[in-house]
Amino acid sequence: MSDIDVNRLLDQMRALAGTAAQRPPQATTANATGQADFAALLKQSVEAVNSRQLEAGKLAEQFARGEPGTDLSQVMIALQKANISFQAMTQVRNKLVEAYQQVMNMPM
Repeated sequence: MSDIDVNRLLDQMRALAGTAAQRPPQATTANATGQADFAALLKQSVEAVNSRQLEAGKLAEQFARGEPGTDLSQVMIALQKANISFQAMTQVRNKLVEAYQQVMNMPM
């Protein structure tokens, strides 16, 4: 997941949190398009992390086989990008779970 994807996701989460804070307690119905946009963004982010990991794995395999044109520095950079992307996605997931738990613990 690129920095732009993470920043977009975080911006959208902040906007949703701000909107939720401004709503009166009885207005809890969600906007269907907002849910679809958020779900699509989350799916796209997970797919980006997955593709980055697959790409890094392919480069590592190519290097292990000794294929010409595969540079160790390229492999290491791809592996680090995949690792950082996965860690960022894990942190986003943790924040989403934390937010969900806070919402579920709110008094009705």
